[in-house]
Amino acid sequence: MKSPGKIAAVAVAALVGVGILSGCSSSSGGSDDGTVNLVVAPVLPGATADALSALHKRVEQFEKKYPKIKVKAIEYQWTSTTFAAELAGGTLPDVFNVPFTDSKTLANNGQLADITKPFDQTSTAKKWNKNVLDVATGNNGHIYGIPWGPYAMALSYNRDIFKQAGLDPDKPPTTLDEIEQDAKIISQKVPGVAGYMQMTSGGTGGWELATAVQALGGRLEKVGSDGKVTVDTDNATTKQALAWLKKLRWDDNAMGSNFLWDWAGINQGFASGKIAMYMSGSDVVGSLMQTNGFDQNKYGVTTFPLSSDSNAGILSGGNVDVVNVKDSPAQVAAAVKWIDFYRTQPTVDKTAAVNNAKTLAKGKQAVNAPTLPVFDKATWEQNQEWIKPYDNIPVANLKPFTDGIFDQKIVPEPPAHTQDLYAALDPVVQAVLTNKNADVDTLLKGVDTKIQAMIDADSK
Repeated sequence: MKSPGKIAAVAVAALVGVGILSGCSSSSGGSDDGTVNLVVAPVLPGATADALSALHKRVEQFEKKYPKIKVKAIEYQWTSTTFAAELAGGTLPDVFNVPFTDSKTLANNGQLADITKPFDQTSTAKKWNKNVLDVATGNNGHIYGIPWGPYAMALSYNRDIFKQAGLDPDKPPTTLDEIEQDAKIISQKVPGVAGYMQMTSGGTGGWELATAVQALGGRLEKVGSDGKVTVDTDNATTKQALAWLKKLRWDDNAMGSNFLWDWAGINQGFASGKIAMYMSGSDVVGSLMQTNGFDQNKYGVTTFPLSSDSNAGILSGGNVDVVNVKDSPAQVAAAVKWIDFYRTQPTVDKTAAVNNAKTLAKGKQAVNAPTLPVFDKATWEQNQEWIKPYDNIPVANLKPFTDGIFDQKIVPEPPAHTQDLYAALDPVVQAVLTNKNADVDTLLKGVDTKIQAMIDADSK
């Protein structure tokens, strides 16, 4: 779920001279003196001038450490609809990122470079949480990318609005019933504010419905022992999640009056004080600060509640930095060095962690945004201690999440045609919020039929 938008042309122009460009291009590989050229794409179109400046600093640090590798950083956003054409046309950067949901499929299709050998030479190769690294591992056991910034879905809330409603921001809701109760109180005591909201468009409605279903112990897709995936949105748990939303909307009148929200829109709505609580990735505060100018002192985040069902788990996702399959071995090796330096080392190396924190703080980016740790708790705690002097989000505001996330079972997103499934579920969520008598059974059966046909077509 990406944030759209463009930065001002003047900001781009000011940074062109330092090698940060908008758009994509393929590198020319190596040169006669052994220098390897890389085009990397670590930021999305619309990144702020501060974010681009911070990236430029990191590029300078990398090139100082590896003088034989020259990096050009660009803005780029991967999409499944344009990827094949970009790959065929040779316009992909050398390093780009793809979502968790797509990395394994791309790897198994032979569309990503095999980075196993240089990956095994990194200092962290043996430290990875295998459940996280699995998203970048092909069926052949080889490594095709390096995960970064994994998130767990969480409940973000505005601490100031909680105070206005007479609620304690240090004691956020811990169950779905408590979310409902607090949302109702907020909507009654703070006019014009939606107590709670979920996203509903651009595939985000299905994404968040999947989160709620899995938090209740259900699944939208089932994988048989033979590997066959069966779509099953038309189940009791999905209906329970939708009934919860229906109660918030129609019985409690606690969701405001706008029911068409995508990722960027709901972030803006939250940042402008129109929404008190909403479900999103645990790391969203970084985007709220960079894109929406949100005052991080108002930010609160806690784990999204799980039911007592033994299958209940929190949906996780994230990004995987991958390498252009057309790159030379020298470029692949250089690319892994870049990914390891830019994404991984700030987690496990004190000097890298401090330098990264300084750079982020100077660029007014989130230093200590809460993410799902890729290594163990001890490694995470050590990293937090290193960067503590540069924290720019109050640690106490994040405590409900950081205290609880290690106790939550992590479950991945639905495995097959994930984005298609999410998009198909958007209208179901919208219908529940806009039509009190929405025929949920019929709508869900339609989703099952549509997505199952796509999955079945893959095996023909």
